[in-house]
Amino acid sequence: MSPQSPSAAGLSTPHESAHLHVSGEATYIDDIPEVAGTVHAALGTSERAHARILSMDLQAVRDSAGVIAVLTAADIPGENDCGPIIHDDPVLADGLVQFIGQPVFAVFAETYEQARRAARKATIDYEELPAILTAEEAHRQQSYVVPPMRLARGNAQATITDAPHSLRGKMDVGGQEHFYLEGQISYVLPTEDNGFRVHCSTQHPTEMQTLLCKLLKLRSHQVVVEMRRMGGGFGGKESQSALFCCVAALGASKLKRPVKLRLDRDDDMMISGKRHGFHYDYAVGYDDNGRILAASIELISQAGFSADLSQPVATRAVCHFDNAYYLDEVDIQAFCGKTNTQSNTAFRGFGGPQGAIAIEYIIDNIARDLGKEPLDVRKANFYGTQDRNTTPYGQVVVDNVIHELVDELETSSEYASRRKACQAFNTTSPVLKKGLALTPLKFGISFNVVHFNQAGALVHVYTDGSVLVNHGGTEMGQGLNTKVAQVVAGELGISISNVRSTAVDTSKVANTSATAASTGTDLNGKAAEDAARKIRTRLADFIVSVHGGQSDEVVFANDCVRINDTEIPFTQLVLEAYLNRVQLWSDGFYATPDLHWDKDTMTGRPFYYFAYGASVSEVLVDTLTGEWKLLRADLLHDVGNPINPAIDIGQIEGAFIQGMGWLTSEELRWNDKGKLTTHAPSTYKIPASNDCPDHFTTRLFDNKNVEKTVLRSKAVGEPPLLLPFSVFFAIRDAIASLADYRVNPPLNAPATPEAILDAIEATQVQARENGMSPTGSA
Repeated sequence: MSPQSPSAAGLSTPHESAHLHVSGEATYIDDIPEVAGTVHAALGTSERAHARILSMDLQAVRDSAGVIAVLTAADIPGENDCGPIIHDDPVLADGLVQFIGQPVFAVFAETYEQARRAARKATIDYEELPAILTAEEAHRQQSYVVPPMRLARGNAQATITDAPHSLRGKMDVGGQEHFYLEGQISYVLPTEDNGFRVHCSTQHPTEMQTLLCKLLKLRSHQVVVEMRRMGGGFGGKESQSALFCCVAALGASKLKRPVKLRLDRDDDMMISGKRHGFHYDYAVGYDDNGRILAASIELISQAGFSADLSQPVATRAVCHFDNAYYLDEVDIQAFCGKTNTQSNTAFRGFGGPQGAIAIEYIIDNIARDLGKEPLDVRKANFYGTQDRNTTPYGQVVVDNVIHELVDELETSSEYASRRKACQAFNTTSPVLKKGLALTPLKFGISFNVVHFNQAGALVHVYTDGSVLVNHGGTEMGQGLNTKVAQVVAGELGISISNVRSTAVDTSKVANTSATAASTGTDLNGKAAEDAARKIRTRLADFIVSVHGGQSDEVVFANDCVRINDTEIPFTQLVLEAYLNRVQLWSDGFYATPDLHWDKDTMTGRPFYYFAYGASVSEVLVDTLTGEWKLLRADLLHDVGNPINPAIDIGQIEGAFIQGMGWLTSEELRWNDKGKLTTHAPSTYKIPASNDCPDHFTTRLFDNKNVEKTVLRSKAVGEPPLLLPFSVFFAIRDAIASLADYRVNPPLNAPATPEAILDAIEATQVQARENGMSPTGSA
C-alpha cells in the first residue's frame, strides 16, 4: 500500500492542546468539576528523620473544624505499600518514620483549607534513631536499598597502573526537584458495586490501578484510572503519584464519598523524591594522545529511605557512563545509598545524565593534564568502527553518527575561532573570564526491563470520517498525543484536524507501561500505527472489491482514497464501508524487537537504538562573585526522521534549560536534622527567562533511524538533557583560565556562585603550589 501521507506526519503542526493551554480551558485534575459530597484530604507528616513512633494523639485533629475522618496505617485493609519494585515504601508510616516529611496519617475534611489546618494539630512522641543523610555516609556504613552492582570488562585496575598517564579523583553532582507546574493530585470517585474511577496526575495509570487494588483488596476490573493530561511530570509522577492516589482511594473507600488529595507546593517538595544525587570516586589510565585505556569508577547514589526506582536508575547510569566514548577496559560499580531523606525516583534521563557526566569530567581532566584541546581528546575517544564499536555491556553500536554530527556543529558554531577569541579575552580581563565547551551525547532508548517495551492502542473511524485514537501513553505536555494523532492521520491519508486523541483509560487499553524512558512515541505511536493500518487495509480491500485493481495500489492521501482513475473522498468511502458492514475500528499492538538484558552480568542489548547530539556553550564568569551568564548556546540534536520538528525543537530546548538548572542553580539542601530546607520556590532556584542566552540556536541533525521505529523517528524526551553538559564545562573552562588552563578546577554540580568561588580559590591555591601566578581575585 501507499506510504503515509506527507500532509500529516513530518510537519510542525501545533500541539493538540495548545489552544486550550493558552486560553486556560485545558482541564487538569483540579479543574474537573467536583461531585456533590467531595471530601478533601491532607497528610500529617513526620518531624523526625529516623525514629520510632511511641505514641500518636490525633484527637485534636479529629476535633478540628470540618474534619470527617482521620485514617492511619491501621485502617488499610490490604497492603500498606506503594513501592514500584520492592515492598519497602509504606503509604502511611506504621510505627517507624524514615525521613522528615513522611506521611503518617491522612485527614479528610469538608474543605482543602480545613484538612491542611487540622493535619498540623497532631501530637506525636518519637524515639529518635541514628540518621544517615548523605550518600557518602551510607556508603561508609554499607547502607544500601538494593545490593551493589558491578560491570567489568578486562582488567581495568592493572591497565590503569601500567598506563603512561593516570588520574584519580572525586566529584559530586546534586539531585534536582521536578518542579512540575501541576503538583501531585488524585481525585477518586466511588462507583457502583464497590468500583472506583480514579483521576490521577500520573505517568503510569496501570501501576496506580495495581497498587490501589492491593491496598483495598480489589480486582483490577473494579478500578478505572483515567488521565487526560498532566501539568508536567519529568519522572516525578511515574511511581510517586501512587502514595497520593492510594490515600485518596483509601478515604473514598472508607467514607463512600469522592475524595480529592491535592498537595500544597511545600508539602509536595517535602514528601516527594527527587533526581538522585551522585558521588563519584574514579581512576583512569590513558596514553599521550588522551585516549582512555581503562577506567574505574564507583557511582554512589543517594537513594533515600526506600528502593523506589533506584536500582534501574543505577543500571542506566552504569550503561551511560561510556556516553559517546569507547571504553575498552572498565570496572564500574554502582551503590544505592539508603539515607533518611525523601526516596529519590525517576527524573528525565533516569540516571543516564548522572552516568555520562562522570566520563565527561574525566575527559575534561585528561585534556587539561596533557595541555590538549578538550574537543580533540573527546574525538580521540569517540566510538568508531570494527574493534571500537562495542559498549562495556556488550551492545554493538551500529548507528553511530557522532563524528559527523560533532564536525557539523563544530563548523556551524565557529568553535575554533571562538575558542581563540575567548582565550584572547581572558588574557586582558582580570576579573571577568569567558569559557567555551563542546560536549557530545549518545543515549540509549528503551526500558532496561524488557517486558515494559510494549504498548496497545485503539483507533475508531466514525461514519462522518472523524477518527478517535486511544493509547496507553500519558500526555504531560511533551506532545505525545499530537504525534500519535499525526501518525494515525498519515496512515489514513487524512488531515490532522480529523483525528482526536482521548484520555488514557485503563478500561480501554489495559496493562500499559509507564510513559517514561523516552519511549512514549516509539511504543504508542507504533501501536496506533498498527491499528490504523488494519483499518486502512480493510478499506483498501473494500474499494478494490467495488472498483477493481489491487489493494497495494490504493492510495490514501489528501483526505481522499484513489484506485486507478477513481478517487473517492475518505468520508464517502468510510460511509460506504459501514453500509457494507466493514469493521471501522481496530486495536493495535507493538513490542520493541531484539532486546535482551542479563541483570546479573549487566550485559545484553538493552537499547533498540541510540540518539545522538552535541552542544556548544559560551559563558562569562565573574571571578569576584561567582556569578555567571550563558552568552550563547548552539545545539545540534539527532531525532531521526522527525514526526513533528517544532515539538522536537521545543523538547530539546526545554531539556537544555532544565538540565542547565540541574547543573548550575538548582541546589537541594538538608539541615543537620535531615530537614529539606529548599522546599519552596523562595528557596529553590529553577532557571528563569533571563537565564536563556540571547543567542540560542537549535537545529535537527539530518538522520533517519536505522531501526524500524515509527516513521524512522527517534525519541526526544530524555537525550537532550545531556546537552547542557557544555554549560557546566564552559564554566569550568573559564575558571581554569585563571591558571593558564593547566589546573583542573574541582568544580562540583550544581555550579552555584558559592561552588564557583570555592573552585576558583582551590584552582588559585593549586596554581601557586605549582609555581604559577594565577590571575583573578586572591
